[in-house]
Amino acid sequence: MGLFSKSPEEKAAIAEMKAADKALNDNTDRENRAGIYDETPEYQRLNAAANRAAAKVSRWHGGTKRS
Repeated sequence: MGLFSKSPEEKAAIAEMKAADKALNDNTDRENRAGIYDETPEYQRLNAAANRAAAKVSRWHGGTKRS
């Protein structure tokens, strides 16, 4: 395995993070178009899910995991 190769677990975590980010961004866009600029419960739920997913991915691959 090379220095920048990803394990299957890392690939799955990255895919989960990207899906969570997309869901959060899509919801934010929908709420903004509807004139909602406050944090709704749905936004808070999706944001928490995106943060949990990012915590599983190393910083090298766009997440927040330190090691």
